Amino acid sequence: MTNQDLIEALRAADAVRFGEFELSHGGTSEYYVDKYLFETDPDCLEAISEAFADRLGADDKLGGVALGGVPLAAATSVAAGVPYVIARKQRKDYGTANLVEGRLDDGEEVVVVEDIVTTGTSLVDAVEALRDAGAAVERALVVVDREEGGRETVEDAGVEMESLVTASELLANKNQ
Repeated sequence: MTNQDLIEALRAADAVRFGEFELSHGGTSEYYVDKYLFETDPDCLEAISEAFADRLGADDKLGGVALGGVPLAAATSVAAGVPYVIARKQRKDYGTANLVEGRLDDGEEVVVVEDIVTTGTSLVDAVEALRDAGAAVERALVVVDREEGGRETVEDAGVEMESLVTASELLANKNQ
């Protein structure tokens, strides 16, 4: 799967839109990548999960960032044959009240998967929750890096971040 194939899969899912959009961190943008469209489109989700699976080792465990990283982790888990856990944004006030859901052994290496990185804050929060639960986290795989400082934030937290597609690549090919 090439970079251009992934861009085409995102476009085929109608997940890349151009106009004026408000982002979750409060800023605005002239383009928007709709994670709910690419994560609910079976062809696009398959392309992403296969691309992520190609970047994993047999002993890797996945960590999905709630909410957007969970379907990516689940699909990649199946594609790669590796288990996954879910990093919640906040503790639930019932049941186990865990920040990390699923089976996680102390010291286990986890590769975090995330949909879109803008500032990197939610990814770093998930990394910290996983580390607090005993995981060793040194890598993150993301679908789209918006190139707005998120990579630096993630790397400052000691995590190598690899994106399938960058904003520059999406925007350079927007008329194709």
